[in-house]
Amino acid sequence: MARVVFLGTASAVAYEGHQNTHLVVEGDEHIILVDCVGNPVLRLQQIGIHFNDLTDLMITHFHPDHVSGLPLLLMNMWLLGRERPLCVYGSPHSMSRIEKMMNLFDWEEWPDMFPVVLHRLPMNEMTQALKSDDIQIFTSPVEHLIPTLGLRIEFTTKDFVIGYSCDTDPCPQTVDLASDGDILIHEAAGALDGHSSPAEAGEIAQKAGVNKLYLIHYSLYEQDVQTMLEEARKTFSGEVILAEDFMEIAIPE
Repeated sequence: MARVVFLGTASAVAYEGHQNTHLVVEGDEHIILVDCVGNPVLRLQQIGIHFNDLTDLMITHFHPDHVSGLPLLLMNMWLLGRERPLCVYGSPHSMSRIEKMMNLFDWEEWPDMFPVVLHRLPMNEMTQALKSDDIQIFTSPVEHLIPTLGLRIEFTTKDFVIGYSCDTDPCPQTVDLASDGDILIHEAAGALDGHSSPAEAGEIAQKAGVNKLYLIHYSLYEQDVQTMLEEARKTFSGEVILAEDFMEIAIPE
């Protein structure tokens, strides 16, 4: 069964019941973690995914609320005896900093460490990051405070497309990532520098022509659920859903 599961939905500051934003994409051949915070091995276990079945990790950008769980993920997998490689994808900016971060933990000296393969993705629009028989992922740079990648996730055997904005100002690249797709997952942290409001997320979804909009990366410290939904519905004619931790999108057969 192909699915996308929200492992966290909060913006930079997590709160009870809402971990920082990250999600998992599950297909027949690949299980892909998008960003890495908290205790990823535990989070995966909570949705029935064994750590050893994780094939890939996609890092959208190198901010703490998107990469803070990476050292723990790699250490836990190593301690639990993982042997198969893990492929990690991200911008050159992210990959260089991941190497520096892990070097502080002397990870190259961990005995019998499993292979971690870093893939530096060019900051070009619609770069093909991953391709398998059932899933393709394309990346494009979006407009955040540091180099950041948005995603287009194509379930090719299901003819189903999901766009994911990550952290960004409203930008045409996100429209293209979700263009003629089924779902847009868009951040809704507010009209802040490098971020988008729910209304702006709705505008992007409307331009992209998707059927559903999931709001993610929001703060209940500063925003009211009903207000966020109402704002997005003013600019988007399709269905608007506020993403919650462990909410699942089942990909139709």
